[in-house]
Amino acid sequence: MGVFVGTAGGTSMKIVEALVKAFNIDEEDIFNMEDDFDEIDDLLAYDVLFLGSSTWGQGDTHFSWVDALLDIDTGDVDFAGKTVAFFGAGDSHKHSENFCSALGKLYQSFTSAGARAIGFIPKQLYQYDFSLAEVEEQWCGCGIDEINEAEKTSERIGAWLSSLKQALS
Repeated sequence: MGVFVGTAGGTSMKIVEALVKAFNIDEEDIFNMEDDFDEIDDLLAYDVLFLGSSTWGQGDTHFSWVDALLDIDTGDVDFAGKTVAFFGAGDSHKHSENFCSALGKLYQSFTSAGARAIGFIPKQLYQYDFSLAEVEEQWCGCGIDEINEAEKTSERIGAWLSSLKQALS
């Protein structure tokens, strides 16, 4: 299991900490996209990938994901046989029009490249106007908002971890 995360303020790291505890993930299997990621082969080395990003601007992933997603979106990278789950952070009040849309962009890129997505949770855990993280009436991963809804973080992470454990058992 590998964890790949693009984060600036560190909010997404709360979810990484929960993943490490729940799945006994070693520190060497955690990649900060900005500092530790070198090439697509880093991702392809794992059969199970936990992929995270804070949401920026108009629903974009953290800038450290740009090169990897461009490579994946060329169609030359095959994630068939890989299992992926998504997580990240956003602001549901200031950016309600694209809350945690980075999760949805990761979902689109990796599933289009053949990966199987797990970790869907009820969209009712969230209040927002629009999000690319909403896929088929559910959320395609775990999004948190530590600015406006910190009191919901534990519930959201717990629901996501339960979904992951069930899918990986």
